[in-house]
Amino acid sequence: MSTDPFSGMFGDIFNMLGQQGPDAWFQTATQLGLNIARGEDGDPNPQPTERQRLEELAVLVSRHVDSLLGVSSDAQITGVNRSALTIAALNQWKPLIAPMLERLAFDAEPGDVDAENEAAMMAQLAATIGPLFTGFQMGSVAGHFSERAWSLAVLPLPRLDPTRLLVVNNLTSFAEAWSLERDEVYVFALAQEFVAALVLSQPGTSDALRALLIDAVREASAAQSNLIERLQSMINPDDLSELMSNPAALLDGIEVPEESDATRAINAATSVLLAFFERAASDITESILGPRPALSEAYARHRRSDARGEDAAAALFGIATQGPHHDAAKRFVAHLSETHGLGVFDALLRVDGLPSAHELDAPDEWYERVSNSPLA
Repeated sequence: MSTDPFSGMFGDIFNMLGQQGPDAWFQTATQLGLNIARGEDGDPNPQPTERQRLEELAVLVSRHVDSLLGVSSDAQITGVNRSALTIAALNQWKPLIAPMLERLAFDAEPGDVDAENEAAMMAQLAATIGPLFTGFQMGSVAGHFSERAWSLAVLPLPRLDPTRLLVVNNLTSFAEAWSLERDEVYVFALAQEFVAALVLSQPGTSDALRALLIDAVREASAAQSNLIERLQSMINPDDLSELMSNPAALLDGIEVPEESDATRAINAATSVLLAFFERAASDITESILGPRPALSEAYARHRRSDARGEDAAAALFGIATQGPHHDAAKRFVAHLSETHGLGVFDALLRVDGLPSAHELDAPDEWYERVSNSPLA
């Protein structure tokens, strides 16, 4: 008979977690994300009149987007609440988070467990519970992401499909907070989301972006490698009980990855995508409604002061939402649009269209490359 005081406790935990199935981490993320997204107001659905106005303007905006990028697409848009955006974000992020979960399983494989070895027991516990803590983190980020985000366009990740969603109540709150006309906010948000959905759902573009994200997410995971060590050090039952009752505490102090070739590559690509989406939205809004300087200023301030949820979401994938690369991306887009016209960015629809970290500071070299590409 074993005298190990931990064996019974660990056995109970393993049985409990094993019954939840391999997808338990994502179920945890979904439940937590929706709980946060509902907020204090219960997350009401948008007013039918506001959804109708959004759909009316979508027809006009889609024509401008098609003209800009030389494509033909439908004008369908779905006005949603925060919960719907949270679910859409989680479904989009799920396949991109897989490398992080694979690392957790690799770092603490459960096959070599010795019933008399507490450290080995903790290794198995870490391998079992590690993905659940990823679920806690991902769900928390997704819920806070939808608190103020208008759409998925603010985080340029590969799209599984070209479905376009806008959180109507977030748009109306933004318009009221900055004393803007709703139509101008709607047109800008529609244009931003239409362009983003079109670019990010292209097979070539999404494949190229996904390849960059594999390395970036792996490095973000490496920055969290202390997760396993911290779990393995908690072999005191009191500590473990506290951990299970307050799992978010385990995430305290996790560091973001340091700058590397992988982070420079993903930051160059995503910052240019964001700068292009914003510039395209501004130009289309001006074409339809005339100059809107107050809107441009309000959006810039909104991104600086109200985007904490978006910043946290980006960090999951090793993407930095602040830094000199964003200023460089704005200069990149401004220079090329003024020299060659904004239509030059139809190259972003191709597998070789994303700029490299070097090209971010050399936009003419990017232009020469994509213009002479056999895919052009």
